[in-house]
Amino acid sequence: MQLIKLTNKYKEKLIEMIEEWKLDQNVNNTNKSPFAIFKNDCIDFDFYLENLEIKETTKDLVKSSVFFLVDNDELIGAVDIRHELNDGLLKYGGHVGYGIRPTKRRLGYGTKILELALDECKKLKIYKVLVICNEDNIGSKKVIINNGGVLENKETNNKGETILRYWINI
Repeated sequence: MQLIKLTNKYKEKLIEMIEEWKLDQNVNNTNKSPFAIFKNDCIDFDFYLENLEIKETTKDLVKSSVFFLVDNDELIGAVDIRHELNDGLLKYGGHVGYGIRPTKRRLGYGTKILELALDECKKLKIYKVLVICNEDNIGSKKVIINNGGVLENKETNNKGETILRYWINI
């Protein structure tokens, strides 16, 4: 099991994973996390790859790295690591956004993807990592706590949802 950068080798597997995820979102109203993998249509794969990550920090966006969790050559999930925090990310987004495809949830992959993401954060010299989840996302709370997350506080976002802000020291 490892984190990889997406390549053409995984085009069909990505399309399959995204379709599974979108169906689950439509049926169960689950969130789109990490947003980076949903912001562009993966059918135009070259465009998708070119625009998957934020390459330079701007007024509104921060540089990011996107990785995919692979196990036995299957795409399991994805993680978006923001290299720094702007005001919005500090309050509501955090350094790391991750998600596991619906058919692979509750199998320990969430804990593993965050563990591997923290290794990538260390390579980026991010030693204090902010990870955020909705209060009602019990699975994500467990994943964050399993990786050493310490709850700082709760915030209410602009949708009226309560979010939990955890810090992980690495």
